[in-house]
Amino acid sequence: MDRYGFHDPTRAPDPVLWEELARPLPAWFADAKLGILIHWGAYSLPAWAEPIGELGRVDERQWFGHNPYAEWYWNTIRFEASPARQHHREVYGDAAYDDFLDDWVADAFDPAAWVDLFVRCGARYIIPTTKHHDGITLWNAPGTGTRNTVFRGPRRDLIRDLESEVRRAGLRFGVYYSGGLDWSVTDLPAHDLIDGMDAFVSVRNRRPQDAGYAAYAYLHVRDLIDRYHPDVIWNDIEWPDEGKHAGSLGLLELFRYFYAEVPDGVVNDRWGDTHSDFRTSEYHAHTELEKGGAWENCRGIGMSFGYNQVEDEHHLLSADRLCRHFVDVVSRGGNLLLNVGPDARGTIPAKQQAVLVQLGAWMEIAGRAIHGSRPLDTGVGRASEEPWVRWTSTEGHAWAFVQAVGPVQLEVDLDRVDVATADGRALPVTADGATLTVDPPALSPGLPRLVRWNMW
Repeated sequence: MDRYGFHDPTRAPDPVLWEELARPLPAWFADAKLGILIHWGAYSLPAWAEPIGELGRVDERQWFGHNPYAEWYWNTIRFEASPARQHHREVYGDAAYDDFLDDWVADAFDPAAWVDLFVRCGARYIIPTTKHHDGITLWNAPGTGTRNTVFRGPRRDLIRDLESEVRRAGLRFGVYYSGGLDWSVTDLPAHDLIDGMDAFVSVRNRRPQDAGYAAYAYLHVRDLIDRYHPDVIWNDIEWPDEGKHAGSLGLLELFRYFYAEVPDGVVNDRWGDTHSDFRTSEYHAHTELEKGGAWENCRGIGMSFGYNQVEDEHHLLSADRLCRHFVDVVSRGGNLLLNVGPDARGTIPAKQQAVLVQLGAWMEIAGRAIHGSRPLDTGVGRASEEPWVRWTSTEGHAWAFVQAVGPVQLEVDLDRVDVATADGRALPVTADGATLTVDPPALSPGLPRLVRWNMW
């Protein structure tokens, strides 16, 4: 059983239906390594959640009632005894969730400044949320009436504004869309722990699955393709079951249309048992998917995707933890999709910016061993925990990332690495059997160091 409801064991879609969509992974995605995900919505105004831990390291029995994801605020305040509900009463009284949409002004939103920051930190693709589980769309989506940011709140097409700047900067542009959940179109109970079962079963059991919602979601994604020609469609949670077919308004037709309009576009794996170009893990969950083929790990700088005012530096990744995680992902063949959560005005909080700026300074040098890289053959160089070492390869080169103080010993096949070429002969290296002792220079204080060798 898949804990997020990505794969519903009660249904068995015909795998032959999706075989025609199989294709080689576009090279740009394999080379990109770093993307930025942006969670920004009406939930950015209350911006409140309990930072109890990262997904995959929290007891599932606690998750929904104490959800650390601030973008799930509407669901969390539905629990009468939850701290989020108590906070909502104290601060907002009996205000309806949609009041946050009307109060969301986004008056400090500067898409050019956002993109400039993302470019400096080495990102190659940008993916904003276009509709999250609250059903509010950040563009004038068909069928939403006035419940979108063009007619209420910011009163602008936030997706167009960002897409224009991303394209201007020469980056790839993607769209996040919550196809599996939309709390605005159902009166289903809140997601919670059901009868002692896996907590995330409720996501599958309490999501809209009917043909009407399937058509609604189809037309949204079709409109996103027509307006913005996204390079990535990043669906979340699932796809309505009644839309998983090859007929009109069906998912197969949607995939066909996307690839016809964007031949080198890619889709993730959160569409149920259908089709994907790459798999996804989230924080520490679904790490079993991080091997073989194309995959991407997504996580926030903190414990939440949406901005959470409760979080402080103790809950956020430090620059050294972020760089180590990023290098580990890349060294094993994955991409990192790192999330930022702007506040309601449209400012990326200072603590998040600080981490991105430090990442950017490090990437000015380290990026040459990351962008376009592939995992190094383990027979050439071996990763280790003590000292912390990870390897990547680019054409003709082996790169070692080292997180340790002073000289370190690396396990290397000396028949395949030219020891004399360490960093262009500027770095002293001592060879002893299959072990090299090297003391790489620092790139940024406290962050992984880097050394390069030519490969035979």
